[in-house]
Amino acid sequence: MKIAIYPGSFDPVTSGHLNIIRRAANIFDRLIVCVMVNAGKNPMFTLEERVELIRRVTGDIPNVEVDCSNELLAEYAKRRGGCVVVKGLRAGSDFENEFQMALINHKINPDLDTMFLTAESQYMYLSSSTVKELGSYGVDLSDFLPAEIIPDFQKKIGKKPI
Repeated sequence: MKIAIYPGSFDPVTSGHLNIIRRAANIFDRLIVCVMVNAGKNPMFTLEERVELIRRVTGDIPNVEVDCSNELLAEYAKRRGGCVVVKGLRAGSDFENEFQMALINHKINPDLDTMFLTAESQYMYLSSSTVKELGSYGVDLSDFLPAEIIPDFQKKIGKKPI
């Protein structure tokens, strides 16, 4: 069984993330979406909230599991039996950092490879940070977030749509 890990902070999970999840789930026997703790970020949603939001939007994908971890990704993948890390790339600037991380993960866990999936064109510009910025101005988020979580986001940010 080929198990892939799709790590990220997912604060919040965007339509772009969901697109990568669906595509990766079609490639692998099992996909573990892992909400990782990133000490350099100050998340809007708690770790538990992010896990719950992802579970809600992936509930119709039978081979997707949602988890969280504060371990090194390479160690988490080894513990969970993952052989591939899936990373979504929006632009060339994403590649440099992600390529470096792929090399580090492979050095720590030589059995771990990284697969890059390029974002589909409608998600090339989309990031959780952008969504938070737009949401703070009350912009319609239906093109950016899965519909199921927009009310949670609006409640958290304290804005109603325009």
